[in-house]
Amino acid sequence: MSFADRYIERNINSAPFVTEAPRPQLRMVVVVPVYNEPELCRMLNSLEACNAPAGGVEVLLVINESEIAPAEAIAQNNKAQAEVAGWKQQHPACFFALHIIRPKAFRRKHAGVGMARKTGMDEAIRRFGALDRPDGILISLDADTLVAANYFTQLEKSFAENPRAVGATICFQHRIDELDNARQREGMHLYELYLHYYKQALAFTGFPHAIYTVGSAFAVRAEAYVKQGGMSKRQAGEDFYFLHKLTAMGPIVEINSTAVYPSARLSNRVPFGTGPSLQKWVDGDESLRHTYAFSAFADLHSFFQLIPGFWQKEFDARQLPPSVADFVLADGLPDIVAEIRRNSASAEAFEKRFFGYFNAFKILKFLNYAHLRHYAFQDLQQAVVQLQEALG
Repeated sequence: MSFADRYIERNINSAPFVTEAPRPQLRMVVVVPVYNEPELCRMLNSLEACNAPAGGVEVLLVINESEIAPAEAIAQNNKAQAEVAGWKQQHPACFFALHIIRPKAFRRKHAGVGMARKTGMDEAIRRFGALDRPDGILISLDADTLVAANYFTQLEKSFAENPRAVGATICFQHRIDELDNARQREGMHLYELYLHYYKQALAFTGFPHAIYTVGSAFAVRAEAYVKQGGMSKRQAGEDFYFLHKLTAMGPIVEINSTAVYPSARLSNRVPFGTGPSLQKWVDGDESLRHTYAFSAFADLHSFFQLIPGFWQKEFDARQLPPSVADFVLADGLPDIVAEIRRNSASAEAFEKRFFGYFNAFKILKFLNYAHLRHYAFQDLQQAVVQLQEALG
């Protein structure tokens, strides 16, 4: 019985999209959602230019559309499919096997990048399941993203050197140099600065699962993907939800020895994220200049320093900063901490359970709560300076 049989039985209803059997040496599968993508072959050329890893590689292109997709998007998808077929013929010696997945149009309720990524990753699980390879690596990439030449070799090396890691995030640098519009370049600089600020501020608080959550820049072991329950169908933010849920299963390493280079283009493909944020910015919105106040993260830092003490004594909200005290009392945390203590055999188990409850989703709720009642959003540059000073 394969490690993936139960997951496949319970979670996948469609017939296999790829009928060709996987090669026995398969170790990595790259999953790429494709929707209305005019430069798909540029991404393929970038992958082909990589140094070949020791293990086998497959690339699954999930060319997808909604049941209400506009005719021009469907036409571009058809064009992309034909271009990929031509690319395969022109590159017969390519070190990776390339497969096109073209599912039926997704229902309006679920259509989006989350459903496309899930479709491809579930198909990758079928591939690894056929080989009973739980340590196979699923790699998430986007159709507008290029990669460094050592992309595959460094992913292979990192997972080999970190056998306990359930996943990895990969260094990302948006291709700002390709932009002609000065306003768009400024917006992309600010957006990328915000991504770094948020992750580093989260680490500063003492939260043990501070990670980047960029859809084109992560990988996950096949067995961990199955145990976690698979990719979310969310129309946007699927990477945030999936990766933060994955942290409960084990370490996620940060790979900075290679990089991916996402596009810095405008987009309305998803309701939020890089493309929509840039589009609003170019249209005159100034919100990219502001972010969550560093003071809110400092409050969390003060709170998290007290957590080990709650293993031995009663939770006392009077010790907490006002923003945190208000939030946790409204959330019923004193009773939850008492329950966690009763079900923990050690201080280590207590902290693990606590951060399983007060996780990245809860922190995001706190930040939004605090900025309604205690703090104003802060100038991003000022917040970054305060963070750097706090980090020394």
